[in-house]
Formats: sequence, structure tokens, C-alpha cells
Amino acid sequence: MSDKSKMMCADKPNCISTLETRTDFKAAPFTLNSSNTKIESIAQIAEQLKGAKIAVISGNYARIESTSTVFRFVDDLELRIEGNNLIVRSESRTGHSDFGVNKKRVEQLRAMLLEQGLISQ
Repeated sequence: MSDKSKMMCADKPNCISTLETRTDFKAAPFTLNSSNTKIESIAQIAEQLKGAKIAVISGNYARIESTSTVFRFVDDLELRIEGNNLIVRSESRTGHSDFGVNKKRVEQLRAMLLEQGLISQ
């Protein structure tokens, strides 16, 4: 599986990214409170999301695989630290629509990181 953290989403409504400009695919930025934040810390928090497990951590990049309960679909939550920004991209591997699951996951991660004091928005 290649690193897609900086790629724009395809035209299927099953992807969301902080780098996107298109409304349907856009997530608000994640701004880190400290330049000392490590990707491992963020990945450990992301792993608390339902069905999530850390698949890859390398440098400033992490990929979390989230498996749905019923159909066992896998979504990739990709995280990359660049300066004080956390790039967040979540995409379904299969299917056309995700029924808002990836957007919900990104917003759950935002709430968890806010609660831990790692991001300011």
C-alpha cells in the first residue's frame, strides 16, 4: 500500500482530506500545538477509533487501517506531520459511497486530539 497522504481524493464520495479544496472532500485543518509532537503519539490515539489498528509508522507518516464491523470493509486513515500541520486523509478502499463514515472518523479523531491537547482546532 503506497502513501497517499498528500494525494487529492478521486471523484468517488468515499474520501476526505485536509489538503482538499473541494467542499465534499474537504476537512478543516489540524494545527498541532507543539512542534515536538510525534506521529507515534497521534497514531496511538487514532488506534482508539472503532475497528482501527496501526499498519505503518515511518518517519512523520502513519497509516491506520479501520475495518468495518459488518462487511469487513477496510478504510485507510493516513496521517502526516508537516511543520505544525497534521495532514489527515481517510479513504475507503472499496465501494463508491462511504455514507459519511470517513468524514465522521476524521471528526472523531479531531475531537480526541483536541481532548488530549495535541491540536488547537
